[in-house]
Amino acid sequence: METAEFVRAVDREGRLLAAAAEEAGTEAKVPTCPGWQVRDLLRHTGVVHRWAAAFVAEGHTSYHPDGGLPDLDGTELTAWFREGHRYLVDTLSTAAPDVRCWHFLPAPSPLAFWARRQAHETTVHRIDAESARGGTSIAIGREFAVDGIDELLRGFHARAKSRVRSEEPRVLRVRATDADGAVWTVRLSGEPPVTERGGSGGADCEVAGPAAGLYLSLWNRLPFREVTGDASLATLWRERSAVTWG
Repeated sequence: METAEFVRAVDREGRLLAAAAEEAGTEAKVPTCPGWQVRDLLRHTGVVHRWAAAFVAEGHTSYHPDGGLPDLDGTELTAWFREGHRYLVDTLSTAAPDVRCWHFLPAPSPLAFWARRQAHETTVHRIDAESARGGTSIAIGREFAVDGIDELLRGFHARAKSRVRSEEPRVLRVRATDADGAVWTVRLSGEPPVTERGGSGGADCEVAGPAAGLYLSLWNRLPFREVTGDASLATLWRERSAVTWG
């Protein structure tokens, strides 16, 4: 996917998130994020949007801390979220393609990284807001979901921070059943997982399903639709794979 497509996704998903949060109300519980209310979701995502935008807009070339959670609630909090989301979209839309700034996963450019990362960040949290509101969620595109699975497996969980580890070597296969070639082999050990695109060789466990659902399952928003082989590896993923802020 191109950077411009990710920026459009950030725009669309943030507006959907805000609308769902507004309908649910800031006191509503977020079923996909146990212990959170909508106010927590808006504060967190709003901080992340401003934090990400600052790297691009201000050209920070090393890690820069976020501005902290706001002491806002209700309509003021929703308005604050919308303002920060707009700032992020405008920043990504107008930035020079060769802008230099800090980023934390491999990418063709810093701008490509931040557009992609914030598109997926905002989409997952849009699903959270819709879970608080109830009713039907708006579908996630297949190509976008495949990209998000790739970012999660080959980006986030390639880092030393990943807690998805096994005392003995194991192999987890991830397969999107509705997309050609959307298969990943995740090799687990006492070190960070090593993931390669493709499905050659044996696997101890396979998790599979349509790309959009699999994307949300890997982000621990839905149970896995299909698990074959040693189900303890699917359980290990659910228990250890959470990506935390901070």
